[in-house]
Amino acid sequence: MAPSPKPRHAARRAVVTGLGAITPIGNDVPTFWRNLVDGVSGVAPISAFDASDLEVRIAAEVTGFDAKDWMDFKQARRMSRFAQLAVAAARQAIDDASLDIGDANRDDVAVVVNTGGGGLQEIAIGEMTLAQKGPARVSPFMVPMMSPSMAACQISIQNGIRGPIITSVAACASGVQAFVEAQRLIERGDVDVVIAGGTESAIMPVSFAALANMGALSTRNDDPERASRPFDGDRDGFVFGEAAAVLVVESAEHAAARGAEPIADIAGGALTGDAFHISAPDPSGYGATLAMQRAVRDARLEPAHVDVVMAHGTSTPLNDATETAAIRAAFGEHADRLAISGNKSMVGHTLGAAGAISALAAVLAIRDGLVPPTINQETPDPECDLDYVPNVARRQAVNVAIINGFGFGGQNAVAVFGRVTD
Repeated sequence: MAPSPKPRHAARRAVVTGLGAITPIGNDVPTFWRNLVDGVSGVAPISAFDASDLEVRIAAEVTGFDAKDWMDFKQARRMSRFAQLAVAAARQAIDDASLDIGDANRDDVAVVVNTGGGGLQEIAIGEMTLAQKGPARVSPFMVPMMSPSMAACQISIQNGIRGPIITSVAACASGVQAFVEAQRLIERGDVDVVIAGGTESAIMPVSFAALANMGALSTRNDDPERASRPFDGDRDGFVFGEAAAVLVVESAEHAAARGAEPIADIAGGALTGDAFHISAPDPSGYGATLAMQRAVRDARLEPAHVDVVMAHGTSTPLNDATETAAIRAAFGEHADRLAISGNKSMVGHTLGAAGAISALAAVLAIRDGLVPPTINQETPDPECDLDYVPNVARRQAVNVAIINGFGFGGQNAVAVFGRVTD
């Protein structure tokens, strides 16, 4: 006789209970948040390699990070940097949530950590080793180290997590997509807890050469702190960065049962496509508009309920004008009452980690009633005519914040975070 099917849970509310971050402006959440609110830029001349022959010589790098502070030396050597950053951010988030993972619950914890490129550095290192030293010297760990899923897998291994391990590679929308997935896993009752976030580390010469040839990067080499300027009239491209941000997401019932204090809700989300171009956004903004509209509807809210948009805001001429038009189309007259925050002005564009950093900023804005600024707002742009919280953080109540992530190939993701309700 076949076993009875496991009954599906009624829809459950997803809450955030723990936060972790490794970023260009801080390797822990308090430092990151203080610097984000204070408008501190993490952009500087590239230190990871000699960039003197490149057209673009600035980046938003993580500094002062030592993987051995978070794992033993042997483990660190078998991880690409993008995975190291994620493991460290996840450890912070799990500790912040006071979450014990053991035999009683490890099967009901999932890991959803996304990335744009994964261990691209390992391919470059492997090719160089092969060319210079021969095939016998290529690391046997190169293939698992370069796999985009390895950040999530390493978090699972390091913490003994046996629930689902999920990685979606959705370019610059990857980080947001992680929270849409996490909320759905919780809502469906598939697991009780999700370790969710995004990570990226591809500070390497070929990345800068390719992106510069694409015309995507700012060339303000002599003024790095003012190079990333989302929605400003003088923006000339994004600043490439690296980071990881991870949040502990769990069902409200699970959090209450273990006495954890929720910081925010994840109320809903949506994914759409542009069907337009491999790198440029659809100038009509239709896909982005649709994602915002569907995300708000999925959260059972009205557009007027939204207080803050954590913008994609890359600092490229086309993206920022398109996102502005999409916000106007999605929110109508309410768009003029929204606070739009562009954290890439400080942390650069961290691709697969970008949406996770915005999620972290959204949760902290809700917690503290404080909206981070968009710095380097100096020259108005008629096509970017919303309230971007220019240069100085704003004290205001934040009940609902959405995070936008728009990726190469027309991948759009929006997640909705809200103040905890009974």
